[in-house]
Amino acid sequence: MPSPQVGRVVSDFLLFFFVIVGILYRDAIINHMNKELSNIIEIYSTKTHGQFTQRLTNSSKESVIAVLTDLLTMYINDKNSSSLREFITVTLAGYEHSEKKIGFNGFKQSSIIGGKPIACEAKPKNIGSEDVESYKRGLRKSKPQVLNGGGNFTDYTNARFKKDRLANPNVLTSGFVDGKLLFIIEFPFNTKGFLNKLKLQLKKHFPRGDRPNNFLRSANFTYKDYLTSRKIGLIFSASNEELTDHSGYFDKKFLQKLFNLKNEKK
Repeated sequence: MPSPQVGRVVSDFLLFFFVIVGILYRDAIINHMNKELSNIIEIYSTKTHGQFTQRLTNSSKESVIAVLTDLLTMYINDKNSSSLREFITVTLAGYEHSEKKIGFNGFKQSSIIGGKPIACEAKPKNIGSEDVESYKRGLRKSKPQVLNGGGNFTDYTNARFKKDRLANPNVLTSGFVDGKLLFIIEFPFNTKGFLNKLKLQLKKHFPRGDRPNNFLRSANFTYKDYLTSRKIGLIFSASNEELTDHSGYFDKKFLQKLFNLKNEKK
């Protein structure tokens, strides 16, 4: 039986992740839980902290590892929420993650004395390998998305665009396959090609300007809209071997650009 100290550490660790991802909020996810994880979540949600801690303390190390792995796998691949992928993207890029639903996703102190904090806007994209493989086998009619260095701004307006231009946050676009992080790229919001792409979509949706209670549901962009920026930065990249192994989930031209960025960084 694990020691009480190990139990407390494991308990605090699991609690941390439970707080981040939010437990018991989607039936579809719960249906895929193993019995061990389901039981632990039930105790966490309905019993005392002492009973929850005791349940973990009485579990083997292997069991706790399996539960934590299942929990992370489910939430980092959650199609309805990018919270965990956003958190990883922001923190690995050196920003303090903001949990506020409205506003930018993170901030960090400027290197200039007395300078304003630098904001960031994270745009993580996760590709499910099952979707791609199903399409290749002819089991899926529509072609699934691949990683193209892009992302989108939901419920966008000209007013929001103007606000973002004034703040000029750094955009963090990241790519995952089945929850595996493969890259993080950073560039300024006020990148010419990027701005033009958003402007065109806003103008098409709002030909006469913003309308009350009306939004551009998704303003999209890809690597083509920012890759010419002189201030582009490769924050994180998986190894060349890992990128090659996952090449089937990338836009081919973007993957080559990613390799070029890696070579430039050396």
